[in-house]
Amino acid sequence: MPAIHTEISEITITEKALAEIKKIMSDNNLDRSTYFLRIGVKGGGCSGFTYSIAFDNKLREDDKLVYSDSDELRVIIDTKSLFYLNGTFLDFTDGLMGRGFVFKNPNATRTCGCGSSFSV
Repeated sequence: MPAIHTEISEITITEKALAEIKKIMSDNNLDRSTYFLRIGVKGGGCSGFTYSIAFDNKLREDDKLVYSDSDELRVIIDTKSLFYLNGTFLDFTDGLMGRGFVFKNPNATRTCGCGSSFSV
């Protein structure tokens, strides 16, 4: 297994998002000592890029640790995605317009109407 780079980047994860991540992991019996949250960017969507978020237990050579806490929750981003996500806020909403994770990305020059894709 490759070593995790421990450079903490300019990614902010709100308390609400952290609580939801931990809840989902607990509800799905994912051991936080072996699983982590992987955040990334993929090509696609109506604006050019889409956000990806998933649980993973396999590290890659270019992974960067962007968040870690005493509860063993780790958030990983690959270096290519980090270029597009640096400065981003990850939040969680549970309002009238829907429930889910929300990315507030200062690097995005354009986003689609649903907020799930962006361009730089």
